[in-house]
Amino acid sequence: MRTLPSIIHLDMDAFFASVEQAAKPSLRGKPVIVGGLGGRGVVSTCSYEARVFGVHSAMAMATARRLCPNAAYLVPRFVAYRSLSEQVMAMVRELSPLVEQLSVDEAYVDLEAGPFGPALEAAAPGEGAELIQAIAQDLRADIQKHTGLTASVGAAGSKLMAKIASEQAKPDGLVLVTPGQERTVLGPMSVRALPGVGPATEQALRRVGLNTVSDIAELPEKELVQLLGRAHGVGVSLMARGVDDRPVVPDRDAKSISVEDTFAVDLADRGVVQHELDVLAVRCVHRLRAAGRSGRTVVVKVRRFDFSTLTRSETLRGPTDDERVIVDTARRLLAQVEITGGIRLLGVGVSQLAEFTQEDLFAQAAAEAAEAEDESDGGEGESPEDEPVTAAMPFEAAPERRIWLPGQDVTHEGYGPGWVQGSGVGRVTVRFETPDSPPGRVRTFLVDDPQLEPSDPLPLRPPR
Repeated sequence: MRTLPSIIHLDMDAFFASVEQAAKPSLRGKPVIVGGLGGRGVVSTCSYEARVFGVHSAMAMATARRLCPNAAYLVPRFVAYRSLSEQVMAMVRELSPLVEQLSVDEAYVDLEAGPFGPALEAAAPGEGAELIQAIAQDLRADIQKHTGLTASVGAAGSKLMAKIASEQAKPDGLVLVTPGQERTVLGPMSVRALPGVGPATEQALRRVGLNTVSDIAELPEKELVQLLGRAHGVGVSLMARGVDDRPVVPDRDAKSISVEDTFAVDLADRGVVQHELDVLAVRCVHRLRAAGRSGRTVVVKVRRFDFSTLTRSETLRGPTDDERVIVDTARRLLAQVEITGGIRLLGVGVSQLAEFTQEDLFAQAAAEAAEAEDESDGGEGESPEDEPVTAAMPFEAAPERRIWLPGQDVTHEGYGPGWVQGSGVGRVTVRFETPDSPPGRVRTFLVDDPQLEPSDPLPLRPPR
């Protein structure tokens, strides 16, 4: 075990939503929700202003709209997020060659392997912790200086505790957990704070009176193994006692992204199993999008009552992160599996990963936008000073109608750069502003106005 909190976990605060607020002055200080906007869409990220209303990541978008109807609802702009992520990760990699990037906005760093390693090795424990705190504070300050965004950092002697510390530091904070204090910090927390404890495991633990991490830590390991199985039981027991020897693995190149749940009671009803499959598929898509990836092969994993494990897979024509495509494919694969007798575990994964592209984003979101267009009143946030709809093109020359997505970057020949605020009934509403301008005016056009075109994201300029 380490004697210094030399593993740090960096997590950008509400990353997607924060980028949108930085890019769009009119949204600063207001609720912003980013994700799939169709009827089956889910929230990818929301701003802290939206979280006050109970909105959170992975929530159904329909639920978010009920809780926070006045928020700005935007599609993700992965090109912008990846560009900023690369800037942040370049700063992180100056601290150590051992950087394990988990997604576009999250990474572990082993400071002992970097240029500060000799100083940390030579320092007394108290001085070493102070140096680590200074390094982390400087990193957070550099990120804000160069991007205008905030980050939370946790520092500890293990990846487990560094992750928990960064959660405690949110938003825009820094928390250090000194080695030896793991059980004190973990003890009062809910069992769900531990990695690998999902809803099914939580239910199994609570049924026998294990509600907090300290309850688990005080239980003999053999009893936890009897309850959860050997591999899972041993892992949860170690984590509850703050034991985590996992190294920081550099250049993490995931071959697949997957989620799975083990059920406290075997599931035999196909309708119930299909519902659980849908939930897992949505969670898998959320992880896929958070990593900025798309995938070509969908995999369903089933462990039956007799512990036999079956997998079924289907390879699509091209990589996707379309929630409907992945859910429907997973359902087809499940139909091939006999579940008589019940199943203990269910999983959904995506492999043959590819980098997500802007073209993927707009192709996949177009169907959602078309669905939403039928119910739209022409865009959110129009003000009395909005200008009238511009002239239509001659009927015989009208091109195929284009679909504009909320949050999409555009440019107009006469008004310059802006972003789509809403669309519907043949119109598109655009707010013309840039990252360093005051909040801009809103204007409305016909959807096929020839002067309006999609554009690349504008770079964020560091705050003055």
